This record gives sequence, C-alpha cells and structure tokens, in this order.
Amino acid sequence: MPRWVSLLLFFVPVLAVLLVGHVYLYRRLVRDVTRRQGTRRAAQGLFAVGFVGALGSRAIGAALPSEGARSLGILFLLWTGLVLYLLMFTLAVDAVRLLAAWRARRQARGAEGARATPSAPVSPERRALLGQGLAMGAGLAGVAVSAYGSWRAYHPPDVRDIPVRLPNLPRALEGLTLVQLTDIHIGGVIQRRFIDDLVARTNALKPDVIAITGDLVDGSVDALGGFAGGLGRLSARYGTWFVTGNHDYYSGANAWVAFLEGLGIHVLRNRSVSIGDGAASFQLAGVDDWSAHRMGERGYDLDAALRDVRPDRASVLLAHQPSNFDEVARRGVGLQVSGHTHGGQMFPGNLMGDLIWGERNAGLSRTGDSLIYVSRGCGFVGPPMRVGAPPEIARLVLLPA
Repeated sequence: MPRWVSLLLFFVPVLAVLLVGHVYLYRRLVRDVTRRQGTRRAAQGLFAVGFVGALGSRAIGAALPSEGARSLGILFLLWTGLVLYLLMFTLAVDAVRLLAAWRARRQARGAEGARATPSAPVSPERRALLGQGLAMGAGLAGVAVSAYGSWRAYHPPDVRDIPVRLPNLPRALEGLTLVQLTDIHIGGVIQRRFIDDLVARTNALKPDVIAITGDLVDGSVDALGGFAGGLGRLSARYGTWFVTGNHDYYSGANAWVAFLEGLGIHVLRNRSVSIGDGAASFQLAGVDDWSAHRMGERGYDLDAALRDVRPDRASVLLAHQPSNFDEVARRGVGLQVSGHTHGGQMFPGNLMGDLIWGERNAGLSRTGDSLIYVSRGCGFVGPPMRVGAPPEIARLVLLPA
C-alpha cells in the first residue's frame, strides 16, 4: 500500500473525530451552559483556532523554526490532549444523564400501570441548572487530568530496577546493569534541557551497558543535532548501543546513524557483539526496526542479527518493537529489550495497549525460556501528557538463571 494511502486512512478518521469533538464540546460546555452571545462568540473562536492548531501543531514548528513557533506548537498539542479528556468526561456525564432519564421514564410508566401517583416532573429550570453543574464538573475534571498529565510528561522519568534472570549468564557478570533509554522523541517539544537531565540521571546510575532502543528523534539531523548532541556524554563501562525505531526512519535513519556514531555511540544494525571479557561475556545483538521495510529500507533481519549468537551462551537482543518476539523466543534468545508501545502513554491508551499487545504492552514477561522487557519510554509523542503510563528509565539487573 502506498505511504500516502496509509497516511490518508489515518488522518481522515482523526480529522473527523477532532471536528465532531470540537463541535460537541462547544455545544455541551458553552452553548448549553450560557446564553451570553459574547461568551459564545469567544468560545466559537477558541474552538475554531484550537481545531486548526491541533491539525497543524507539528507543521508550525517545522515551517517557523523559532522559540515562539515552538511554544505555539506545544500549546496546540496541549489543547489536543485537553480536548481528549474534556470529551471523555463530558461523554461520560451525558451517558449517566441518559441512563438516569431512561430509568426515570421506566419508573414513571410502571407507576402509571400500577395506578400510583406519579412523581412531579423536574422543572426546566432545575434541569438546566443540573446540566450546567454537570458540564462544569466534566470541564474541571478534564482540565485537572490534562494538567496532571502534562506535569507527569515533563517530570523526570522514574528509575525502575528490574532483576532479570538470564539463561547462561556467567557468574562473573552477576549484577551487571543494562540501562535502557527508549522513545525519547527529541523534537519540537522535547529538546536540550530534557536531554541533559536524562543524561545526568542515566550516568548517575553507573551503568555497565546503555541501550537506546529507538524512536530517538522526530526531525532531521540539521534541525535536532544540537539537541541530540548531549547524548555523547552518556557513559557506561561497556559503551552505549543504539537500534533504530520507526520514527527514526521518518527522520532519516541513515543520517542519524552516522551522527550517533560520530558521538561515540555504537549502532547495532542486524548484527551482534560480545560484551565482557573472554568467558565472562554475553552476546548483545540488535535489529533494525520491524517496520523499516515499509519505507523501502533494509529493515529487520533477525537471521543476520543472530548469526553469531549460540544457544549455549547468554544473549540479549535490542529491538525497538515487541513484534516477532515469538520467533525470537523460538531462536533461544535469553532476553529482548524493547519499547515502542509507550505503555499506552495516555489513558485510555494504556488499556487499549493491553488489548493490542497483552502483557508485552509494558514490563517484563516470559515466552517459553525467553524474557522480554518493554519500557514505557522516556519521552512522549503527540500531546505532551502521560496519564496512567508514567515515563521511565529501566535499569535491568542481570542475574544467572
């Protein structure tokens, strides 16, 4: 399927949902709440500008590369997230109102059938007041959740310690730490200060190995190289290793690979290396992103990545997506380290992620004798919000099985 067709199939439903959502919220939170024409006109303007901005938030930063344009783009992305939660709470309130009205009608019919005295109908004024109160409550709830989600997205990622019993790991490597950074999404929203703090927190963990498992950037080397350059200060005993993610291909993967190698970061493109010394070592492999072939790139090649991996030796595979892990487990790889899912990032996305990915949406899970750890990621994509899926730096502590 041509890429423009895929984009069309994605953006047309998104456009429709955004348009209907903006109209619905205006009607429920403004038109049904106030009769003041000035307030209504102001709200119409706000929702119209918000709708257009939500569609073009990313294009604004690309077309007008300035701090003002960046701030405007962030504002529109925040608006998009706010609309999502306003819509969610308002729909929930309306569903409850409809259910209550349906039950009241049933009770009224039952009372008439039993020739009982029906209760007095609710006055229009009281109904309007109740509707206003519920609309305001839904609006306040949406604003509160959005504010929390934005704070959580920009708050430093949690450090999660995960003990992993790796088959065939030499006793000499017991306690080796692999710190995973993934789905950072450096771009118009996440820039140098965020990266500097992430690097400092990572180095403070004194890792033996650092793994960056894709979706590092959302933009070209020319636009974002100055922000990503701080990653060159990452420090680990056995080095920093990178595999590509789907967003890296949208951003020019080959150019970014060259850039990262210039920073001293090692890139695993369908190959493996030995980590450690002599017998006290394990095999670290990496694959290109699972979906790279859709963009005409060399893509995921598990055979090449595992060519030098032996079943009697400890092995770790870095792969951006959890896809194809059943095959990886069948090949006898001890541990796969992935990202991509963001753990759903924003409720109810976390629940949808659980439906799509199951236990591989986030955390450590097992298939046969093989383990996979899927991180919720350090950054975010789309609205700068995290609700129900906090960002993380994963510190995997390797132990003999």
